[in-house]
Amino acid sequence: MVNLCIFSFFGIFFFAVAAASQELFYAGFRDATAAASLTLPDIAKIENSGILKLTDDTDMKQGHVFYESPVRFKNSSHAKPFSFSTTFVFAIVPEFPSLGGHGLAFTIAPSKNLLGFPSQYLGLLNTTNFGNFSNYLFAVEFDTVQNVEFEDINDNHVGINLNSMISSASTTASYFINDGNTKQHINLRSGIPIQAWIDYDASVNFLTVAISPFSTKPKKPILSLNVDLSPILHEFMFIGFSASTGVLSSSHYVLGWSFSMNGPAQTLNIDSLPSVPGPKKTYSHLAIGISILIVLIVITGIFFTLYKITKKIDIIEAWELEIGPHRYSYKELEQATKQFSNREVLGRGGFGKVYRGTIPNSKTQVAVKRISHESKQGLREFISEITIIGRLRHRNLVQLLGWCRRRADEDLLLVYEFMENGSLDSYIFGKPKVVLSWKQRFKIITGVASGLLYLHEGYEQVVIHRDVKASNVLLDDEMNGKLSDFGLAKLYEHGENPTTTRVVGTVGYLAPELHRTGKATTSSDVYAFGALVLEVACGRRPIGSRSVLEEMVLVDWVWEKYTEGKLLEVMDQKLNGDFNEVEAVMILKLGLLCSKDSAAARPSMRMVARYLNGEIGVPDEIMGPRMVEGGNEFVDSSSESKDISFASLSTSSLSVLNGRS
Repeated sequence: MVNLCIFSFFGIFFFAVAAASQELFYAGFRDATAAASLTLPDIAKIENSGILKLTDDTDMKQGHVFYESPVRFKNSSHAKPFSFSTTFVFAIVPEFPSLGGHGLAFTIAPSKNLLGFPSQYLGLLNTTNFGNFSNYLFAVEFDTVQNVEFEDINDNHVGINLNSMISSASTTASYFINDGNTKQHINLRSGIPIQAWIDYDASVNFLTVAISPFSTKPKKPILSLNVDLSPILHEFMFIGFSASTGVLSSSHYVLGWSFSMNGPAQTLNIDSLPSVPGPKKTYSHLAIGISILIVLIVITGIFFTLYKITKKIDIIEAWELEIGPHRYSYKELEQATKQFSNREVLGRGGFGKVYRGTIPNSKTQVAVKRISHESKQGLREFISEITIIGRLRHRNLVQLLGWCRRRADEDLLLVYEFMENGSLDSYIFGKPKVVLSWKQRFKIITGVASGLLYLHEGYEQVVIHRDVKASNVLLDDEMNGKLSDFGLAKLYEHGENPTTTRVVGTVGYLAPELHRTGKATTSSDVYAFGALVLEVACGRRPIGSRSVLEEMVLVDWVWEKYTEGKLLEVMDQKLNGDFNEVEAVMILKLGLLCSKDSAAARPSMRMVARYLNGEIGVPDEIMGPRMVEGGNEFVDSSSESKDISFASLSTSSLSVLNGRS
């Protein structure tokens, strides 16, 4: 097929003279034949202008496009892959100019139907396979959000991904100009067309990536990697693009695309490609904005009689523009929860109620936390929860999708990802239809530990949760444990000391030192985690109403059995002895270790993770917890009705509480 069917200016051609000579060229996507040659399995679509739109301004979506037929990358399954070259022009137009979400990637995949997730996974992979060597996935990502979980260097980078969301090589988005010695920064979410060149030389196993806002390829690549793609590329693979949005959205566009096997890809001219549409929500025309603002002020002054009506409008304050996550309308959440029907209530707490909901447009299932007027959790905790959890990204943290503040009656609402199996508390202490197996319990403990380690060390700031407990651990459809409820959480910079003196939390989970210092630390989170570990293993609350006084404080009881050499007697009777004894002993010892009276004697969450992963063993000799006498001070609480905390509760102090001497 030497004489190809060459279509109009926005056309395509693809031919195969031999298995190793294949070319693909799209100068726009307006032509019907060009559109027919592509597979668009998700929300991706071709606009009338001839531009390929992978995602729009819808949150938590993914878009894919692939050339309809597989491309031959090898002569046989065990052969060395061919060299290849591709260039394309893309543009990222965020919903809000300074906040992207999340990026796009050129990909070579074994299938056109990627089982990817949106958000930080870019539609490429998901929570179960994001680092699996059997993915056979090659991608070059253009990422506009920094995800610490995937070791991203910043929120404006280019990365080479091999079977994983963790880039094998990455660099800040930029390009070389002139003689190749001067580097120029480029903002991926600026909305301007950016051309990318990806070239793989199979003869020397060398991959290069270059970008530029111009049609001329830079003399020097911005990213290079020595890599043999033989283990990744099958004989036949699909080529295309993937993009996604998160709690914030961006429209991801591809304007033109060229691909070649064993030769340079045909050149694209940015000026001749379709134009990039502007954002629907734009703040770029400052003069127009100021004019409109002046007009609104004048109208407000003239029509002062409308004051009572305007009071009911959701006025956006300055802090609301800075907190990041999506702001839902009250009407939208009303529809989602069927007017906040009691039939949709998932749970209740001191803050109010949590409702099941389905967002009307996206059909996304959510959990809506509605904070009641009587709740102690006020605007300060509400803002804290949004600003902190809205930026956190970890598979063991419940993701905040959005929020709503209705100023007319000061309703405060938080919108979370829906957790199919509810709270861990209901499985440990309620009457569930299914008893959690030991394997599930161990997995939940390990997951919560991973989430806490991320909070303490993996985020750009230190996050102290301050309310780790079973009711704040939620379970997804695969029984993975995810830490939730960040209303009491605090942030501080790495290397700094926390300064808060406001003691909050829940009885039985508060570290003994809190009543003396008033300063929550990562170590006080470890103490609460220790209480959680023991209650999951034993099926008992940290402080319960037992007829035998010595069994009321869980850590005291477990410690007593440990010293007697009868440690396994404390295991939850609902397990009927069906558990791994080696793991059970390790977990119980870990719970005691984390519950030490001295903060300095407790392990860090990094050390806890090493214990759980089997890298090192929990010490055989564990110093018993020394309870502080007295300490019956009431402290401030912003959690559930039982959140009246005593600095520490010993067996003797509990006897006073129960009228015993």
